[in-house]
Amino acid sequence: KTLGECFRLFGFRNKSYDGGLLRDFARKDFSRIYEVADSYDSFEDWPWPLLYREFSEIYPDAKFILTMRATPEIWFRSLCRHANLTGPTEARVIVYGHAMPHDQMHQHIGIYNRHNEEVIRFFAARPERLLAVSWDKGDGWEQVCRFLGVDIPAVPFPHENKGMVAG
Repeated sequence: KTLGECFRLFGFRNKSYDGGLLRDFARKDFSRIYEVADSYDSFEDWPWPLLYREFSEIYPDAKFILTMRATPEIWFRSLCRHANLTGPTEARVIVYGHAMPHDQMHQHIGIYNRHNEEVIRFFAARPERLLAVSWDKGDGWEQVCRFLGVDIPAVPFPHENKGMVAG
């Protein structure tokens, strides 16, 4: 959510979570996903993080930002707190295989680590297209704006869902 707020402050047309498109992704039906993507400048939340390979080919000048937590355990605690607020979701079943994460810590952390490693490996030969950041570790406007080639907004760096970060 923090990255989405950054995009909105830059004036980008941003697309966030879309459960219908996540279901399309799960069915490997990308036609509507690509149609929607053509109407936006930036993306965050599901299904967008799953589409980095496809988008890197379709949009050869696109840049990608991988947001990571300070540790996988912090990420997992945040996921559990979010699940407590929202209850079971189809999105978590599609992405992680379970509607609720609490009893599946090792599996979820494995998925999280694999995704991050795969993204970094995928862009290893094109480092100018990927920025990996961790808001927990102090990354913010400087890194994001330099990477995207935009001016730093005259507002404090937004940190959405702060309650999801504390460990």
